[in-house]
Amino acid sequence: MDTDDHDITVSVNGVRYQRRVESRLLLSDFLRHDLGLAGTHVGCEHGVCGACTVLLDGEPVRSCLMLAVQAEKREISTVESLAGKDSEFHPLQQAMHDHHGLQCGYCTPGILMTMAAFLEETRSPTEVEVREALSGNLCRCTGYQNIVDAVMSAANRMRG
Repeated sequence: MDTDDHDITVSVNGVRYQRRVESRLLLSDFLRHDLGLAGTHVGCEHGVCGACTVLLDGEPVRSCLMLAVQAEKREISTVESLAGKDSEFHPLQQAMHDHHGLQCGYCTPGILMTMAAFLEETRSPTEVEVREALSGNLCRCTGYQNIVDAVMSAANRMRG
């Protein structure tokens, strides 16, 4: 056994995985390459852009700044977890589609995961609160207004 390898058990999108990983393996690489969950995008690799955001025990984290071994016995949710059965869009995904909240789509998974956690905590956000919550996710295409509109719309849908 290589001393730089570790056995880990993690739950990703409700599925339990046991794997042997190198100590230095990033969580983003584990999700993308070991588990084949390519929805987690890697942009800047410095934690600045937010494209790699996933939920760790319900909280947004930058998977490019975290090692896979740090996820031991934790619950990870990726963008693949948002769609419901029969591939029905999550209200946030539907709102992004309806309000043209994406263009190239590279930043979209990280924004969706950040906003999903935000809307769980903030059921009736103001536009200012949405913009503040979005401030850690960079988008070079949209100018953000359509994303903000989408999040506001999703919040209304989620409240019923």
